[in-house]
Amino acid sequence: MTMQLTFNGKPRELVAEITLEEFLNQLRLDCLQVVVELNGSIVSRQRYAEVRLADGDRLEVVHFVGGG
Repeated sequence: MTMQLTFNGKPRELVAEITLEEFLNQLRLDCLQVVVELNGSIVSRQRYAEVRLADGDRLEVVHFVGGG
């Protein structure tokens, strides 16, 4: 079963239901350096491993970059 979601405004297809943490790991994003909005609500980092992505979800991920 495949599912469709929107990631940072672009359609994306997933082949299986996965957690938010697994999705971020697939993208090689450090969970400690991103903020995730799922369907309009911010998800706390402590919940990344328990939140399961579903067909039609909308994800916005902001990655923090250090600098000066």
